Amino acid sequence: MGFGKYNPEIIEQKWQKAWEDQGSFHVETDTSRPKYYVLEMFPYPSGKIHMGHVRNYSIADVVARYKRMKGFNVLHPIGWDAFGLPAENAAIKNNTHPAEWTYANIDDMRTQLSRLGYSYDWSREMATCHPGYYKWEQQFFLDFLKKGLIYRKKSPVNWCENCNTVLANEQVEDGLCWRCETQVEQKELSQWFMRITDYAEELLESLNKLEGGWPERVLTMQRNWIGKSVGAELDFEVADSDDTISVFTTRPDTLYGATFMSLAAEHPMVEKLIKGKAEADKVREFVTKVSNIDRIVRSADDLEKEGVFTGAYCINPLNGAKMPIYVANFVLMGYGTGAVMAVPAHDQRDYEFAKKYDLPIQVVIQPKGETLTLDEMTEAFTAPGVLVNSGEFDNLPNDEAKKAIVDYLGKSGKGKKSINYRLRDWNISRQRFWGSPIPVIYCDHCGIQPVPEEDLPIILPEDAIMNEDGRSPLPQMESFINTICPKCGRPAERETDTMDTFVESSWYFLRYTDARKDDGAFNRDALDYWLPVDQYIGGIEHAILHLLYARFFTKALRDEGYTGLDEPFANLLTQGMVLKDGAKMSKSKGNVVDPKTMIEKYGADATRLFILFASPPEKDLEWSDQGLEGASRFLNRVWRLAEALEDVVSPVGSCASPEGINLSSEAKKLRRKEHETVNRASRDMENKFQFNTVIAATMELVNEMYALKETLVETDGGKFALSSAFSTVLTVLAPITPHMCEELWEILGYKGSVAEAAWPEYDESALVTDELLIVIQVNGKMRAKLSVPASASKEEIEKEALAHENVVKNITGKTVRKVIVVPGKLVNIVAN
Repeated sequence: MGFGKYNPEIIEQKWQKAWEDQGSFHVETDTSRPKYYVLEMFPYPSGKIHMGHVRNYSIADVVARYKRMKGFNVLHPIGWDAFGLPAENAAIKNNTHPAEWTYANIDDMRTQLSRLGYSYDWSREMATCHPGYYKWEQQFFLDFLKKGLIYRKKSPVNWCENCNTVLANEQVEDGLCWRCETQVEQKELSQWFMRITDYAEELLESLNKLEGGWPERVLTMQRNWIGKSVGAELDFEVADSDDTISVFTTRPDTLYGATFMSLAAEHPMVEKLIKGKAEADKVREFVTKVSNIDRIVRSADDLEKEGVFTGAYCINPLNGAKMPIYVANFVLMGYGTGAVMAVPAHDQRDYEFAKKYDLPIQVVIQPKGETLTLDEMTEAFTAPGVLVNSGEFDNLPNDEAKKAIVDYLGKSGKGKKSINYRLRDWNISRQRFWGSPIPVIYCDHCGIQPVPEEDLPIILPEDAIMNEDGRSPLPQMESFINTICPKCGRPAERETDTMDTFVESSWYFLRYTDARKDDGAFNRDALDYWLPVDQYIGGIEHAILHLLYARFFTKALRDEGYTGLDEPFANLLTQGMVLKDGAKMSKSKGNVVDPKTMIEKYGADATRLFILFASPPEKDLEWSDQGLEGASRFLNRVWRLAEALEDVVSPVGSCASPEGINLSSEAKKLRRKEHETVNRASRDMENKFQFNTVIAATMELVNEMYALKETLVETDGGKFALSSAFSTVLTVLAPITPHMCEELWEILGYKGSVAEAAWPEYDESALVTDELLIVIQVNGKMRAKLSVPASASKEEIEKEALAHENVVKNITGKTVRKVIVVPGKLVNIVAN
């Protein structure tokens, strides 16, 4: 064993094979040890990893390796979010089955990830497209169906024509499909839904438990998406009719100012209101137009407000005023009741609508001590104030009036206090092939029947041929569709929709705890030991998709008795993006950096080092070839230092105690720098994983070793200090650049693996210095620096300072008026 030129390719292949052969990162449930579960959001097997993957997975790997060195039993698994649209599109393009394309990509990406030296327990690897995985997802579907947590209904849905499938509300971004950016349309289809709204309050309240562990931005995004509103639900009688229209409002204090009503285009009362009226055709035309506009677009603040009069009126329940009923483009059925009592004086949308259609505006809240008139108004008044024009509620502050009016409505039977949520039930039906089949059967005699549990899994047919237009082949496959009703035994048909792929990612972290179990979804003992995930890592773009669904699914499975877990992820890190030329890397921009190319040129360790050093993990990272070259130079510098010290250093261990060894001032200086490095590295590892400062501190230690090594190699104390410091360099860098550290650990004679070494512990006493460097100022200007014993008194420091030759030169011919001594820092001499 010896040194040659640093060759990352040979070294990295050697240690990757060694880790694989030895099963170095295989882990078992062990209740005698403290556990740590670190997990990055698993990848879609597109076939090629990108720099975003490298950053995400490198962060997680450093955490996993560091926690092992701290004595934790670490679970760090990997798998594949393998269902989804890209596989279907690729299968159509290449005239193959999605499974063939998917598994080939998994093989390729497994090799790519292995080349980066990630410390995964590969024995737990799983793919969500495997029947052994989605069998249990189908079981959960049946459990939830039996409980009433899953139901089927006809509903207006978001439809992507390009993808030929339904999208959940969370998958529509600015009116466009989240995947292909096609304009989303509205269709009415029979769909399967999960009642996530049953958990709305718990999902909201338990966010408080995640304070401090999750980014505040993510918590805010989830709170806003759940959208709890406290208000009142009240009934407006339809004029000349026995019908009523229910309205939810958060502003019952403005009820006297309601001058018209706005309905959603989809409101079930619309057709009844216009029947036999001259306005009917115009209203129907408007309804058709609005219904094809995406709901996200309709809820935008800058949407131009449009509407049409129905010809019908309703009665204000407080003042008896007759209010015209309009259909408006900004009102949605998905929120509240789909009907809005319009108060144009105190709601900006209503104000714009009233101005456009010349509708009455009635001020019912005045600024305290002021009088607001319609002539002065250029926008709605929405600030707190005092009620006016509100009958018996006049002069009440509006917050008090809310409760008083709700109490009155309740007593009179015209309304009640109510809570509403923006969150809608989760549409999980997808009209695609490559997803988990929904386990239900349709029988003409018995209706919808669940597939018997003993018949699970319902497997996707291997002989399916993809349709070129993207439509699922399942509805045309008689061998799949035709079956027997489990209740009556007559011919029946299977459901041909598959589940939203976000269902698979809503519980995979639970399955990792015993991924090979085939007689149940989970091993409860393993679940109870490993969960929750201690550190979860992934992009901010998943804040209201995957992260919300996973929280819901965990609670639903808890209530089915599968687990006792309330929240799946104790801590969340949302890493920043990797940018090139200031923009996110993409093929269309021509700014993609291929990790494979970088690894081949510089090595995996250098690639990891750069991507962890260039920016704190939560910030965006600007790619720099020069930065990667700098990382490579640093590793070569460490390698050369090890080579220079090969005959000097001995395996004494990190932060070794110098008991019985005489240390020179230079040796003490290096020892102090070593312990400062460990102190800083330990703090920054624990404090939100600031790897960039950990690396910077280690670089400073290496620089100090270079500066002092020629002197230190001459004494036993100096050799001891170098040995301890170099051990610290290797142990602190081991989670970041594991291959080179393993190689040097072995060459320099340490036993075992550096990955199994203990993280170094600094000694407070080693941070104490024998000497202090004092700055000497004359009349506020620095004139000298003075090294004094740390125990020196103020008098001794003053005497030494006044005797310094540079000071003598600057005060000669002057009278010293005052000497200010700040111990350990400076001396300021005032002379004139």
